[in-house]
Parts: sequence; structure tokens; C-alpha cells
Amino acid sequence: MSKFWSPLVNDLVPYVPGEQPKMANLVKLNTNENPYGPSPKVIEAIQAELNDSLRLYPDPEGESLRQTIADYYNVSSGQVFLGNGSDEVLAHIFHGLFQHGEPVLFPDISYSFYPVYCGLYNIEARVVPLTDSFEIDPDDYRQPNGGIIFPNPNAPTGRYLGLEHVEAILKANPDRVVVVDEAYVDFGGDTAIALVDRYPNLLVCQTLSKARSLAGLRVGFAVGHPDLIEALNRVKNSFNSYPLDRLALAGARAAFEDKEWFQRCCNGVISERERLTAALEELSFEVLPSKANFVFARHTSRAGEEIAKGLREQGIIVRHFNKPRISDYLRITIGTPEQNDALISGLRSL
Repeated sequence: MSKFWSPLVNDLVPYVPGEQPKMANLVKLNTNENPYGPSPKVIEAIQAELNDSLRLYPDPEGESLRQTIADYYNVSSGQVFLGNGSDEVLAHIFHGLFQHGEPVLFPDISYSFYPVYCGLYNIEARVVPLTDSFEIDPDDYRQPNGGIIFPNPNAPTGRYLGLEHVEAILKANPDRVVVVDEAYVDFGGDTAIALVDRYPNLLVCQTLSKARSLAGLRVGFAVGHPDLIEALNRVKNSFNSYPLDRLALAGARAAFEDKEWFQRCCNGVISERERLTAALEELSFEVLPSKANFVFARHTSRAGEEIAKGLREQGIIVRHFNKPRISDYLRITIGTPEQNDALISGLRSL
């Protein structure tokens, strides 16, 4: 501990992102990046912004992108909030909507940034165990709370919760904000944005990092009732009034406008996910049903850590979580057909 640190910083346990190794010729299947690149129209839009206007600040409200997203999801622009990646959006949510002196509820196996935000903002965290089959049971969220958040599909499990079950959670908690974190929803799920006009306590968070192949651009957004959006804007404008730069705004707009490229990439990931799942099951893996761009699997007789090490020796990186209940599981990002073939071959050699 440095003598200059505040007590809060000393007690923080930061989030640890997935490894970004520098090895050459690596089959990198550990951080859920899209194996297919962004739309060529995104590159063109960004290149068009590389001019003298970079000396000027971007639009602090990102009005053109907010309207693009609003049109895409059939909501109003006043229901859309932008942030520098969905992690920043989530940080503002915890800061602006979850500080009610009661615990925030989220699954015990879930996105590991949630407890980090609780620590950062002095919010009590209460984990709610998933079922034995790693599913969210809406009845478990009928308890006092200062807010609820869960990924859908969940990460790292990949399991998806149907919108009727999301509604059950919303109806049971009308006086608290329920946040549905939809980083992976475009790979087979239905977005809860369809419910925001019926539930003023619903906030849906998404990212352009996964399905739209823009992890390097850092664009996230939330959709909900204008009252919730105003709360996030108050926090944002007290923290960073220009969250998205000109290049990010232009690229994100183009990503939403090129629906054909987006759908082609999603379909490619879904197709490969099904093929990889079948191949893993042939190799005696148990694979959870996934609606994400990854699968969560364990071998019936070999330890997860042992398999991950064996793959790494072959230049194949997957994610292993040394945590209770899931220590034998591997989270495997869906890669290109060639990357997935390399993974299957590597597993067979083990």
C-alpha cells in the first residue's frame, strides 16, 4: 500500500481482463472477440473522419448515433444513452442507479466486473446462486434489493433467459432498476429492448464489441425509460462529458446501418458454434446450451486446467476460471472455421 493511496483504493480488487498474449501464430479463443472483422463501411466511415475536424470536440450527446440506435430498435433517442464501451455504461449504472443502501443482486457465476463496481462504489453485493444446471431462476430474485443486474445470455455460461422470465423479475421488483446486460444477445437471443416501454424499471445495456466486431473502438449503450437515461447523463456529465470521439461515433453509425454484414457475421458464428458443440460432445465434453459467441464446456474425465495448459502448449488459448462450481469448465470463443478446426485437432491430440 502506498502512503498516497486512499483507503478505498487499498481495498479494491480490480477486474482482470482476458489475457492478450503476444505469441505469434496464436489461435486466440479466450476473450470472445468476433472472428470476423467489422463491416467495410465502418472502415470507410472512420477514414472519412480523418480530417481537420479532429481538432474539434465531438458531439457530447452523440445525437446522430443515438438516433441511429433509436431507429434500429424502434424507440426514441431520449431512451438511448451512450458510453465508452458497455463497461463505462455499467459503471454509471452502478453509480447512479444502484446506491440505495440495499444489496445489488446478480448471479454467483456471472460477469466478474459486477463485484468490482460494487467495491468501487461501496455497494453491498449479494450473489444469487444459479441452479444446478447453471440457469437463472426468477423466483430467486424475489427478495429485498437495491437493484438487479444479470447478463443475458449469461457469461461465462452462455445460457439464455427467455423474455417471459425477464418479465417475471421485472414484475417482482417494480421499485428497483433491473439491468439486462446483453453483450451477446445478437448470437441467438431476443433483446429485452422490446420491453422497455412497458417497464419503466428496465434498463438494457449493449455493446458493439461482440456482434458488430468493434471491440477496439469502445462503444456501448443503454436503452430504457427517459428518467433512467437522465440519471446516467447526470453521472456522465459529472465524469466525462465527451465519452465518444468522432471516429467512434462515425464507425458505430455505419455498423448499425450495414445490417447485411452484421447478419452474415452473426450467422457465421452461430453456425460454427453448433459445429464446435457437436465436435466437443464427440470428444466427451459436456457443453451447456449457448446463445453467445462462446461455449462453456467440461470434459467428463479430464480437469479443465489440465486441458487449458495442454492447448496452450500447442498455441491455442482458451479461458479457464479457477473458481468454485466451474473450475473444470472452459469458456471457448467461437473462432473462424480454421481456428475451430485447430482447436478440435488440438483437443484430439490431448
